[in-house]
This record gives sequence, C-alpha cells and structure tokens, in this order.
Amino acid sequence: MPLKYTSIQDEHLNVRKKVGIFDVSHMGNIFVRGRDAEKFISTLTAADASKVGVGMGAYTVILGEDGTIIDDEVFLHLDNEYMFIPNAGRNKDIEAWFREHAEGMEVEIEDVSQKFVIIAVQGPLSGECLSKVIDFDLSTLGLFACKELKKGNERLIVSRTGYTGEKGYEFYITPPEKGEQMFYEILEAGKEYGIKPVGLGARDTLRLEKCFALAGNEFSGGRTPLEAGLGWLINWEHEFIGKEALIKQKEGKYEKLSFLECIERGIPRHGHTVEKDGKEAGVVTSGTFSPCLKKGIAMAYIKPDYDGEEKFDIISNGRKIRARRVKPPFVKKGEC
Repeated sequence: MPLKYTSIQDEHLNVRKKVGIFDVSHMGNIFVRGRDAEKFISTLTAADASKVGVGMGAYTVILGEDGTIIDDEVFLHLDNEYMFIPNAGRNKDIEAWFREHAEGMEVEIEDVSQKFVIIAVQGPLSGECLSKVIDFDLSTLGLFACKELKKGNERLIVSRTGYTGEKGYEFYITPPEKGEQMFYEILEAGKEYGIKPVGLGARDTLRLEKCFALAGNEFSGGRTPLEAGLGWLINWEHEFIGKEALIKQKEGKYEKLSFLECIERGIPRHGHTVEKDGKEAGVVTSGTFSPCLKKGIAMAYIKPDYDGEEKFDIISNGRKIRARRVKPPFVKKGEC
C-alpha cells in the first residue's frame, strides 16, 4: 500500500464525499477454532465472546497481565470459527501470545495472513458501488455484521467495518489472486461513482479526524484502554487477562488521551510537547492537518493535573501553536 496514489488531501476528501478503495493486505488474519474458542477469546480479550453471535464482529483489545494494550483488533464470528485481524506486522506476536495461553483448552490457532487479501471500500457511495460487483444485498449488514459469501478453496468474507468513520465494508479473499482480481473489478465498477484508490497517508488522516487510535502511536509505551479512551470496549462482567490491573487503575489518577484542535496556524506531529503556562502537560501521539476542518488536529496524552483545562500550547520546532481541547470526533458525521 503506497503512501498516496494522487494526493493525500484528494484521496481523503473523495472518501468523505464519494468512495475510496484500500488494499489493506498488510493487516493480518488469524483463525481460532475449537470447542473452547469462545471461552478462549473471552479470556484473551476485553470482550465477552458469548455476546458476539454468528454473523457478528467486535472491536476489542488484547491485554497483558498489567492491563496494557498488546493490540487492538476486530474479530469476526463466522459459522464454525473466529477470524482476528491483527495490526500490520503483529500477526506473529499475536499468534505466539494465543498459543502461549491455549494450554489446557481445545482450540486450534491458524495464521493465514499470507493467504488472504484484504480490501476496504469506504465512503457514502460504497454500497452503490459494490452492488455492481457483489451478488448480495450489503444493505442488510448492520455495523460490525459479517457474512461469508463464498466458502471452500475460494473464500470471500465481508464485514461492515472500517477505519475511516464512513459507511464502508471490508473484504477478506483467498486465494490472493482472486483478491487482486476483485480489487480491479471494484475499481472499474466504481468509476461512475468517482471511486479512487487510497494510500496510507489518507488512511491516517481519515482515522485521525474521527479520533481512532493507532497502534504504535496511541498504544506505545504500555498504555491501557482506560488511558487510551477505550474503556468502553471493556466488558467488566467476565474474567479476562489484565482485569485486576485495570480495576486498580480505575481507583486512581492516570493520563488520558485528549483531542486538541489548533486555533492558530500550525501542524502538530507525533512527539511534540504539550504545555500549559510554560509547563509540560503532555505529549502528542498523532497529529496532522485536517483536510475537512482546514486546521491542525492532534491526539495527545495529558497529565491528570490538567484534567479541567481547555487551552494548551503545542510546541512545534520551538514555536507555540495554541490549541483547545475538544470532544471527539474532530469531524462529525456530514460535516465535511
């Protein structure tokens, strides 16, 4: 997946207003099967897998014993198996973590990351575009629903998921040559809807406008879901790895991910210091220029001493950029 095909801004706005197609095959695929699969997943993630029926998926976090995030992932509950989608380059680590904790359970773990192509089609016209290619009424899929459209040696799985904040779908195809063929079929069929291929650059600005966390940025340095604004993912009614550590953290003070909108010209970037009255108050984890808002935006961890503060300075190459804390997302539905 290249950084861009045309320009980041052009690709970004096309997804917000029309439709874009992404080759996200750098993401992983791990299947979990077996009699104890549901129990296994409930133990290894913050989700209660018993609440995720066949034909549904969930966004969750895999945690260490100390409650810190190992990875954030979507998993899909198919007919007789679950499919996890690890972040890029994390599939081997996640497979090893799963196997380490599978002892005593009847589960089968299979990393098929090299066997699948993953295509994301995102944007308000995604459904209309795909109706030209997919022999299935995608409008019947609610958010996080999934469906296996082809089985056997040639598999085609679709989920109502994405990383843009727009209506969209993700497809998981094997063998890989079928996925490549499908990519170009969608690109051709979508011409009348203005479809364009989208690179990593716009994928990042799209997720940032919607305040979606990125592994390696918002999760680096041993962050917990409570700190990363992902506490809503935790089902506290079941036992899972890291639960005790999170219960203890809830009782105290801790840094939280905040969302800063620049009120002066300037583009915040990862690693920039956040100050309040000349004192260090936090650090930027992700920052960019918002193509929709036409201003700088940032996600940053802010120290608990500044929980009630609204105005901050982001230090960029020695220059102060005034910013204010806002509620997520930066770009509301239909704003762009």
